[in-house]
Amino acid sequence: MTTTTHASFVIERHYSAAPPRVYAAWSDPEAKRTWFVEGEGWDIQSFNIDFREGGSEKSVYGFRRGEEVFGEKTAFSNETIFNEIIENERIVFTYSMARNGRRFSVSLATVEIKPADKGSRLIFTEHGAFFEGGDNVTMREQGWQELLGKLDAFLANT
Repeated sequence: MTTTTHASFVIERHYSAAPPRVYAAWSDPEAKRTWFVEGEGWDIQSFNIDFREGGSEKSVYGFRRGEEVFGEKTAFSNETIFNEIIENERIVFTYSMARNGRRFSVSLATVEIKPADKGSRLIFTEHGAFFEGGDNVTMREQGWQELLGKLDAFLANT
């Protein structure tokens, strides 16, 4: 019997960069690859982004040096559809994640960017359906916390 767990979380972050710079970090393919895709220990096999309403983002990646998870070499994939984009304010997208071709989650996510304290307040909200054999809401939230921290470092260094 299969299982599905539904869960939601919200992360709020403050960035010293103005909303247009935060938005650009999400919308510019080169910028997004820098903070969202690249990272120590990851082997990026592909990353493509068509940032527009109805556009998509697709990536395939794995662990460097062929590390195994659950006794097998692991390839992860992420397929995103951008559902609504309001420049410098809001990005709404749906995405699914898979391990070795087997989908383990589908989510609806919203990124809201608001002017605040000489910078920006980013509110990230995710509603997910997590399937057996994959991650869970705690792991997903930790992953986004890490990514949004990388976004902070990217904005501070550009």
